[in-house]
Amino acid sequence: MHTKEEKTASFGRLLDILDNLRVKCPWDAKQTNESLRPNTIEETYELCDALMSDDVNNIKKELGDVLLHVCFYSRIAQEKEQFDMADVCNALCDKLIYRHPHIYGNTQADDADTVKKNWEELKLKEKGGNKTVLAGVPSALPALIKANRIQEKARNVGFDWEEPSQVWDKVKEEIAEVEAEIKRGDKNAISDEFGDLMFAVINAARLYGVNPENALEHTNRKFIRRFNYIEAKSKAIGKSLKEMTLEEMDTLWNEAKRLED
Repeated sequence: MHTKEEKTASFGRLLDILDNLRVKCPWDAKQTNESLRPNTIEETYELCDALMSDDVNNIKKELGDVLLHVCFYSRIAQEKEQFDMADVCNALCDKLIYRHPHIYGNTQADDADTVKKNWEELKLKEKGGNKTVLAGVPSALPALIKANRIQEKARNVGFDWEEPSQVWDKVKEEIAEVEAEIKRGDKNAISDEFGDLMFAVINAARLYGVNPENALEHTNRKFIRRFNYIEAKSKAIGKSLKEMTLEEMDTLWNEAKRLED
């Protein structure tokens, strides 16, 4: 691993290269906050993909790409005399110190839940108490992640079940309401009730310490692996998937499951 001095030097090298590209490279020179935004979203998802795969080399690469975007936005702001990279770093340092009074102050926090609760309370105080509890949840978040974040913030102010087991009555209630609306045949109501059901299941996952986004993505990847196995086997015996019966596909699915065990 590198020394602190080497890390500092490497960050300075990155900023120097970006300064040079911003002046000499036609593509870099024409970029704006608006033009970079789609690429930033893409790079963030690529980093998340690497993290889910636990691919160390790819994680390193994608972290670099995300860091480039942070530096790029700061460079653009510097040109407009709004702020620069030092301002970004100092603002972050100030925030971390302020929101960790159990480290840099006299507050007591012996577990992660207390730290998280204190963090949310301090965020509200930063806005003079005028910011609502849920105002900090970005509207552009994917719905599943947003639901989990909303629930976490509500929990931090005491709006939550006292025991995780209590959530199952709500899940069962929502299942019954979905079934009732399906029988009625009202498509809008069915959609609403499915949303309520998914929100309740996300709540259940959170209460049992499971990140629902990660859990669902693991299942997505598991399904892809097993379905690809079915497809490969079907090709090996000269059949297309459409020519196979559901029973034949189930047999291959179970084979794939056994191979993973």
